[in-house]
Amino acid sequence: MRKILLVTGASAGIGAATALKAAAAGYDLALNYRSNTDAAETVAVQARNLGARVILCQGDVANPDDITAMFAQIDAEFGRIDALINNAGVVDQIARVTDLTHDRLRRMFDINVIGTMLIAKEAVLRMQAQGSGGAIVNLSSAAARLGSANTFVDYAASKAAVDIFTKGLSDEVAPDGIRVNAVRPGIILTDIHAKAGAADRIDAIGPNIPLQRAGTADEVADSILFLLSDQASYITGTTLDVSGGR
Repeated sequence: MRKILLVTGASAGIGAATALKAAAAGYDLALNYRSNTDAAETVAVQARNLGARVILCQGDVANPDDITAMFAQIDAEFGRIDALINNAGVVDQIARVTDLTHDRLRRMFDINVIGTMLIAKEAVLRMQAQGSGGAIVNLSSAAARLGSANTFVDYAASKAAVDIFTKGLSDEVAPDGIRVNAVRPGIILTDIHAKAGAADRIDAIGPNIPLQRAGTADEVADSILFLLSDQASYITGTTLDVSGGR
């Protein structure tokens, strides 16, 4: 029986790469996205071509009503959930702490922290009711260790919250056979840097990484799929750096 996996933020970047690798690995998919329907449909078609049954769940993870609707759709279409990749997240324009606004911080934490926690809550409730365990991987960032001074301190702080949430939740649900881990990507070749107004950031930082290059979305996806898999059956409460040594 194919396991059911929810991937949030699945229309591009790490989310899309992980969804496709998961489809090839034997998962059926619920793919969440916020607004880019064309991109989400493209990922869905590719995943179906790999043998997966796929549903698209449009919704903003910062909106509790959208989260409720997303899980209602999963309940109706699949009747269960076995795994979750909490990938949806946001970064903003480069700014110093003295330039941060309440609106920016509210948006950052609503999406990156509160949304992540509420989605994990809904997944855990269903996994507990099913009684057959489960696996969750939360997307953090190397920024949580590095602080991202002069650029993204608010983003770094939100991802540090994801790290400690991962540990706390993992301890709570371990007796239920549910494993919870996180992945901290470093500088990865996605469009997130361009969205932040720093399209040249990869070229500037890449050579200074110990492996002397940026990583790829596929490399992060491989790490996520490992943590979901039975090969990681004795791993929980762990945050894995996928950052080229940075």
